[in-house]
Amino acid sequence: MKEAFLCEKLENKLVRCFLCAHQCRIQDSKFGNCGVRQNLGGILYSYVYGKVKASAIDPIEKKPLYHFFPGSKSFSIATIGCNFHCAFCQNWEISQNSAHDSDLQGEDFSSEKVVKAALGSGCKSISYTYTEPTVFFEYAFDTAKLAKENGLYNNFVTNGFMTKDALAMIKPYLDAANVDLKFFRDESYRKICSGSLKPVLDSIQGMRDLGIWVEVTTLVIPQVNDSEEELRETAEFIAGLDKNIPWHVSRFHPDYKFNSYPATPESTLRKAQEIGYKAGLKFVYAGNVSGWGNDTYCPDCKKILVKREGFSVLENNITRGRCLFCNTVIPGVF
Repeated sequence: MKEAFLCEKLENKLVRCFLCAHQCRIQDSKFGNCGVRQNLGGILYSYVYGKVKASAIDPIEKKPLYHFFPGSKSFSIATIGCNFHCAFCQNWEISQNSAHDSDLQGEDFSSEKVVKAALGSGCKSISYTYTEPTVFFEYAFDTAKLAKENGLYNNFVTNGFMTKDALAMIKPYLDAANVDLKFFRDESYRKICSGSLKPVLDSIQGMRDLGIWVEVTTLVIPQVNDSEEELRETAEFIAGLDKNIPWHVSRFHPDYKFNSYPATPESTLRKAQEIGYKAGLKFVYAGNVSGWGNDTYCPDCKKILVKREGFSVLENNITRGRCLFCNTVIPGVF
């Protein structure tokens, strides 16, 4: 176990955790909402420090991050646990496990070993992904710091339900993040994810203000968040922060507790992409589809900058952060 960051001791051995926006007040011997942080005698501990449940060498496009070293590889790690309980989670087998599931906690994988493995496999970055990196923050922080010292970049794939304190702490080592903006309705967050909307919006803005490269993903679910009104409000919020923020609208497929819902028609994603462009966004991508929606175009000359097929980059016409054809600066980390 690792003593937790970002918490305070209260009277009667209570502990308040302010790592994520739940800001749990945890009684002695009890766990926080994430299920992996426990108060023992008035001290909060993380059960998942260095306990990797999933790891892989992924294309960065899988995160998805399209304006962050396109075509590069990223060493991806995750522990169990999440501070959301999304009924449609596509990684629920590990995200919805807790420290109570002692046989599922993962294998020892030190920060040093992660960095060595990333370097040895030719990865450009380390991704903290699959589950929610906020709940393994101590491990992610130490790993990201060591990675940065060794010339690697770091990115979070996150639900964004973190505090400003957590963002400020990780900022020196976090280069990019893809934030899931699941809904633009607070009631949907509360009913389906056991979360809330405003902290996610605050995190997206906070990351941008701190200079962390941010991309946003919305999983478009039929009958839940696929109305033109909600998609427009989502796009307008992102465009209001920065029209250069890429928006990924991804196709839902039935999973976990949402098995009765249909897969998203591709026509809905085309509509969402059109709504995004009408809102002023310069880069809107379609996820979980084949043959369209994944290429990056220059916002000025309209030529293809990055041509993709699935998670593979077939062509890259961005040179030193500029369009090869017209020399326009392309937003991102290249």
